[in-house]
Amino acid sequence: MDVLFPAYKPFAFSVMLKPIGPVCNLNCTYCYYLEKKNLYLDVRNFKMNDELLEEYTKQYIDSQQVPVVSFVWQGGEPTLMGVDFYRKALKFQEKYSKGKRIENIFQTNGTLITEDYCKLFKEHEFLIGVSIDGPEHLHDLHRRNNAGKGSFADVMKGIELLHKYKVEFNTLSVVNRQIAYQPLEVYHFLKKIGSGFLQFIPIVERYANNPSPGSLKLVAPIYGKEAKVTEWSVEPVRYGQFLCAIFDEWVRNDVGKYYVQIFDVTLANWAGERPGLCVFSETCGDAMVMEHNGDLFTCDHFVYPEYFLGNIMKKSIKEMAGSEKQKQFGRDKRDKLPRFCFECEYRFACNGECPKHRFGITPDGQEGLNYLCPAYKIFFSHVHPYMQFMADELKAKRAPANVMEWVKKLDRQRNEKLVKQNTPQRNDPCPCGSGKKYKNCHWGTPGFDGG
Repeated sequence: MDVLFPAYKPFAFSVMLKPIGPVCNLNCTYCYYLEKKNLYLDVRNFKMNDELLEEYTKQYIDSQQVPVVSFVWQGGEPTLMGVDFYRKALKFQEKYSKGKRIENIFQTNGTLITEDYCKLFKEHEFLIGVSIDGPEHLHDLHRRNNAGKGSFADVMKGIELLHKYKVEFNTLSVVNRQIAYQPLEVYHFLKKIGSGFLQFIPIVERYANNPSPGSLKLVAPIYGKEAKVTEWSVEPVRYGQFLCAIFDEWVRNDVGKYYVQIFDVTLANWAGERPGLCVFSETCGDAMVMEHNGDLFTCDHFVYPEYFLGNIMKKSIKEMAGSEKQKQFGRDKRDKLPRFCFECEYRFACNGECPKHRFGITPDGQEGLNYLCPAYKIFFSHVHPYMQFMADELKAKRAPANVMEWVKKLDRQRNEKLVKQNTPQRNDPCPCGSGKKYKNCHWGTPGFDGG
């Protein structure tokens, strides 16, 4: 008699590590993390100490039941820790690796990258993410230092060093209200500076109308008092149009050459695969964040007292990651979707997006609608035929990049149809306005064929 066993799912999760907490050398207008200092008003030095770094490294590697363990370094600005800190981190990783392969992913604003950092990144094969929002006049709208000076020039110096040392990097661009109006300018610029993998992150934040003194001004979705969307937050319809404009360029010219995260994730959902990005997954809870002092929170976007899990010096990472509180947080992403979302034809691709953005009201008056819902309806409906073609190609074990020829063929057919529709017949009035029949006036004359 056969015995059926449930499929084994290895216990694995990620932790975004903030070794210097919210401390940064920039003062970006839209940054939701700078004010997290208010959670640690008695702290003067936010730098993670060596004891905590070693304990975290040991616990994190031990808790992962997979052969590859990824360390994700972020901030604030993680380069402020100095190169020697990461040399120590690498030694601890080697000490506790137990045969597992270790990867390091490093997200930076790029302004403090040095030759020493590049040597370290290259030698140990760090994957670098550089935050850059587009060309100078767009980037410097919001990404400025504490003196109010734009950071673009310093970011480009950092990128030049990465190129010099042949360090692999991708780009993360925050899609704010202004940038959303310049999709192709941003896209062409990022390709020009050598980014082969592009992330476009929509910024959506809400201000508390009357925050308590010393409290956080940017609020969580569960905030029960009055709050308004910030002036830098992207407009939903405009964000959808931003994505469509870039997709139209990408699907005709760049499939297989440049990788745009949201396009890859969308294709995965169309093909019935795991999307690889928490915001479009059915549930979440596998991506936590740890502060400089060992405090663990459910998610990088939920660093609020209500979402505090504990401190790794008092409770293990594995225990907190597997706790009922964290599991419930992950299930709520699915279970608290409003009925409107369950009935949506694109739920399989969106799954309600990030819970952080679910502060809207559905047409039938139910709470919990994602602020960006209109954006994703525009985007998913626009890309539907192309995604279906690529998904079918994958199923047939052919290259999704074949979509480019398919699209060009469709474009030719549309253009031919338009020309045919716009070309006057022999007995139609001539387009020149003479009042004569086309055959007796400009028939056959270039420029008078309706084009």
